[in-house]
Amino acid sequence: MATGFDLESFLEMLAAERGAADNTLAGYRRDLEDFSGFLGRRRIAEADQNDIARYMTNLTKRGFAESSQARRLSALKQFFKFLYSEGLREDDPTRTVSAPKKRGALPKVLSMEDVDRLLETAQAEAERPRESAPARLRAHRLHTLIEVLYATGLRVSELVSLPVQAALRDARLIEVKGKGGKERLVPLSHTAQTAMKTYVEMRSAEGVYKNSPWLFPSHGDSGHLTRQHFARELKDLAVAAGLSASKVSPHVLRHAFASHLLQNGADLRVVQQLLGHSDISTTQIYTHVLDERLRELVEGAHPLAKK
Repeated sequence: MATGFDLESFLEMLAAERGAADNTLAGYRRDLEDFSGFLGRRRIAEADQNDIARYMTNLTKRGFAESSQARRLSALKQFFKFLYSEGLREDDPTRTVSAPKKRGALPKVLSMEDVDRLLETAQAEAERPRESAPARLRAHRLHTLIEVLYATGLRVSELVSLPVQAALRDARLIEVKGKGGKERLVPLSHTAQTAMKTYVEMRSAEGVYKNSPWLFPSHGDSGHLTRQHFARELKDLAVAAGLSASKVSPHVLRHAFASHLLQNGADLRVVQQLLGHSDISTTQIYTHVLDERLRELVEGAHPLAKK
């Protein structure tokens, strides 16, 4: 696939100057290589505005959602902006190309009662007698993961890569390294702290992962639990709790953390800092969720509401 030197230079710039994470770099590579495949033998650096427009039409024909189309166009814009700034092109063919309008879909949010059911089920599973030590550890690990996720609103990649020191320190705050290497402090609830310490003590008693630096270690290449593995275990737990597996994911629990804070009067700026959002407009989606719930409440409960 004729992506060439320009693509590699672009990715190196993202890594060196912007501190882009491996997942981010892989996403850019995937999107730009798809465009390269669309062009055939021509180099993507030689594409013109007509090529960009035809590619966007092609994405629509292939059934890509508006959000996916917008992400791919954003990758192209960043790439051609890089070429222009480096003097490798005299123009930017994406300058006048607009992304498709998003439908403004609201994030899925679990109710507080749903989250309580998840937590109670996870705790019950952790306390249930089991024949093997690995099974006991897995149950306690899942309970700990959910307690920490709902207490902090971490991104799933931040959660699974927490250091074991986070559980060993007797502190209500943990330091998290987020997107672009940015660090932030996130408070821990008492129940999350207790779950972490209990899990680590059980690990030590079983004599496993003694030298692992990770809170949630595994035998995989990364050394810690993968996002995909946690997501699968969470869906299985959702079913056990009587919830629809399609409505539960690590990201949905992060949404629940933010929405429930706002619902109980938290300041939007505080929620922005806790989530690690660089732009408050990203956090404002949760106010739309609350607005929709308030509208439904008024329409359903007000004596003059239309039936």
